[in-house]
Amino acid sequence: MKNRARNDDDIRSRTSFNKNWKFFLGDESNAKSPTYNDLKWRKLTLPHDWSIEGKFDEKNPAKPEGGGLPTGIGWYRKGFIAPANFKNRLITIEFDGVYKNSKVWVNGKYLGKRPYGYSSFSYEISKFLKTGKNIIAVKVDNSAQPDSRWYSGSGIYRNVWLTSTAKVAVSNWGTFITTNNSGKLDVQTQIQNKTLKSQSVLVINSVYSSAGKLLIKSKPQTLKVDTSGTAVNGTLDIKNPTLWSVENPYQYKLVTQILQSGKVIDTYETKFGIRSFNFDAQKGFSLNGKPMKILGVCLHHDLGALGAAINVRAMERQLEMMKAMGANAIRTAHNPPAPEFLDLCDKMGFLVMDEAFDMWVKKKTKNDYHLNFPQWHKSDLEDMIKRDRNHPSIILWSIGNEIREQFDSTGMAITKELVGIVKNLDKTRPVISALTETKAEKNFIYQANALDIYGLNYNHKLYKDFPKNYPGVKFLATETTSALETRGFYDTADTIRRWPKDGKTKFTEGNSEWSASAYDNVSAYWGSTHEETWAAAKKYDHVSGLFVWTGFDYLGEPLPYPWPARSSYFGIVDLAGFPKDSYYMYQSEWTNKPVLHILPHWNWKQGKSVDVWTYYNNADEVELYLNGKSLGKRSKQGDELHVLWNVNFEPGTLKALSRKNGKEVLIREVKTAGDPAKIELIADRKNIKADGKDLSFVTVRILDAAGNVVPNADNLVDFKIDGVGFIAGVDNGFQASVEPFKANYRKAFHGLCLAILQSTEKTGTIKLTATSAGLVSSSIIINTGK
Repeated sequence: MKNRARNDDDIRSRTSFNKNWKFFLGDESNAKSPTYNDLKWRKLTLPHDWSIEGKFDEKNPAKPEGGGLPTGIGWYRKGFIAPANFKNRLITIEFDGVYKNSKVWVNGKYLGKRPYGYSSFSYEISKFLKTGKNIIAVKVDNSAQPDSRWYSGSGIYRNVWLTSTAKVAVSNWGTFITTNNSGKLDVQTQIQNKTLKSQSVLVINSVYSSAGKLLIKSKPQTLKVDTSGTAVNGTLDIKNPTLWSVENPYQYKLVTQILQSGKVIDTYETKFGIRSFNFDAQKGFSLNGKPMKILGVCLHHDLGALGAAINVRAMERQLEMMKAMGANAIRTAHNPPAPEFLDLCDKMGFLVMDEAFDMWVKKKTKNDYHLNFPQWHKSDLEDMIKRDRNHPSIILWSIGNEIREQFDSTGMAITKELVGIVKNLDKTRPVISALTETKAEKNFIYQANALDIYGLNYNHKLYKDFPKNYPGVKFLATETTSALETRGFYDTADTIRRWPKDGKTKFTEGNSEWSASAYDNVSAYWGSTHEETWAAAKKYDHVSGLFVWTGFDYLGEPLPYPWPARSSYFGIVDLAGFPKDSYYMYQSEWTNKPVLHILPHWNWKQGKSVDVWTYYNNADEVELYLNGKSLGKRSKQGDELHVLWNVNFEPGTLKALSRKNGKEVLIREVKTAGDPAKIELIADRKNIKADGKDLSFVTVRILDAAGNVVPNADNLVDFKIDGVGFIAGVDNGFQASVEPFKANYRKAFHGLCLAILQSTEKTGTIKLTATSAGLVSSSIIINTGK
């Protein structure tokens, strides 16, 4: 959990260590030396992903499955002045994540390595510091490829912090709060002592409301802390607590103070929530006693054009879109996320399945984590649990995804060991693993009899009989669907297609546009369409919920197409953040807000037979009109999730009208567009913070003279920036585009592209101008302030 520090030299300070780094792409073994000359190195601010800055190339060692971008070795160096009182303090450097195989030196002294690219870790550096300038050097080695089934990114891609505490202080991730809905808190606190003798201290815990009001304060506990550290337990009781829920994600704050000789020597803050939940073999999931379905999506960690370098606003935007769609849960597929991602889930009201590993001892790619699992799995798993266990959003610990030890007896012992590691640190949450072997007697992870819940990937046809086949076993669909769609591309087919049809047959069914139909009628052979899956999951109470693969397209794993495809087709939203049509199916099913959505666009050849779908809710029927003439009313029957008309195209206006009890609910129209004529710019936010990190996502729309989006426009758009900002990335959502993300131009794709603007630390304005040959240009102003 994030622990916000008080900037007080005598207590605890935790400051960003992201600025003023130097970077060199390549191997330079002498760079660990404090006397090394790095004057020619590039200056940058972390977080940083050097892979996303590179050129797409089929020959890059990560291969298209890894995003087709360069990897390699990189070095980072930073000079800094040690805190004035460092000799009497504990100074710690904290890395939220480095991909991967990081090694760290301070003033030439080797601190250690961390192979796993998704772990948060720290080093205590006080004894290596000196008065005046100090040098930290970090080597990042992502050269052994392929090492992942998706795009990983390369570099110090998460935040870095410098923490200063007294030598007697709360340990990093040193608090653990367990609660029940009555408001009783059990607080465990680990206190470290880096002096040379035992110390007597007082410990006080205080709880504050979300508004900052002091609610309860414990009596001081007298404690003797020896040099190996000491754990202390305490209890507090909050009267009539406000419960954390997905609708009202209320959080409290625990402040732990350590006093010595009447003086506060450490203050440590921990946010937490009070909530209860339950999984039931017959009734499914409930939160705070209220039955509900887990409506989840899986998310990889990349942020599209920004790559793996974390940005809080970019993550928040993704979660806002998932929330608006009706999702209430996220699976961190398939690794520990950035700490800030979990902070957002706490704040925004998402349930989280926090996942540790994609493989154990048996590999999935040649150079993946299987090489490090034997030596590092215990540290990596323990650190994930300790870091994350105070987040109210987290309801499940996952020890693995589609682990190959399912298929042999080694899976039993490893499963028991990993579950034991988790339970030793947190007994309040169930442990799960996402399984693919469907026969219980052949699944050795299941046979270990250590998991709390059965997590099944895909196989939606098995949901119905699960209680019969697994009596008394709790069930969650941990990964579902794998539908394939390209935004704005429509290929009518009377039957559902599986692309490819199996794991052995070469894929030949695609098209020259490297696209998959945005009608929900294509999936991977192991999966199912969105509608097939949801229709099965919604039907049975014993299905606690599901996690759709995936909420957003992600870099890498471009199944079913070969190069130049370089990102996935699985997302409900494309890589640029533009919803595909299936988004509105979920919105119509997962929310109560009125929804009416028509597909496809209305630009076709005269007389072509076109299937027109509408997704709708809060209505009994939808009536479709073409140029004012009714084409009939339709209502969903049985398990249907959309209604359909087959229409012979003629140019004009297609209008859908939904009614309930004969009264109009919503009207939606799609019009035939003319030739591209002008550019429209729409910012998701026109006012952003001048903090050097905040973003405005500007949608670029190619319009005809009447203001309609031109559905097949692919105009090249050039961008110019004036003012206190810069272009952080550009995209259009096309899975087979090899245009660079770091550029001042982008071709539109099906009428849309995206420019991501980032602030500097100067207040003022950012002016974005978009031009394209033959089109009326457009400008937009973004304001930045403190």
